[in-house]
Amino acid sequence: MTVLFAYDRLNAVSYARRWAFKRNPKFANFDKMGGDCTNFASQVLYAGRCPMNYSKYGWYYRSLNDRAPAWTSVNYLYKFLINNEGRGPVAKEVSLKDVQIGDLVQLDFDGDGFFNHTPIIVDIGFPKTLYNIFIAAHTIDRLDYRLSNYNFKKIRFLHILGYRK
Repeated sequence: MTVLFAYDRLNAVSYARRWAFKRNPKFANFDKMGGDCTNFASQVLYAGRCPMNYSKYGWYYRSLNDRAPAWTSVNYLYKFLINNEGRGPVAKEVSLKDVQIGDLVQLDFDGDGFFNHTPIIVDIGFPKTLYNIFIAAHTIDRLDYRLSNYNFKKIRFLHILGYRK
């Protein structure tokens, strides 16, 4: 088993706060191509010091036309983070009680098992409930938005365990 390095949660959240209502010109904007939420979530992970994984089924962004599906797709990002045994971020699905700032949330709006949205947790109140989890997101830009305000059928929480170099 390889060593996991610490995910920089504070830097990740700082990035999410800075870019929640803007677009970083270093990355394409996917708002008109299905949504920008997972692109934004990937940028947040990258800002948290997670290195890109340039393998065939990895997680990377070089340009609009040279990126991994996991960089911009809700479901591919999930598969990458949960199954990654190489370079880059590693996550596990956890319950609400185990989330921290900088972790990701994925929402299924239709209940069809296909998750549609990836917000980032930027603040957690007490007690730890959906009402007291605050997120940042793109597509419909949000910052300090209560997770409980979303109308979803299914939810999953991705706790970032760290990353491999």
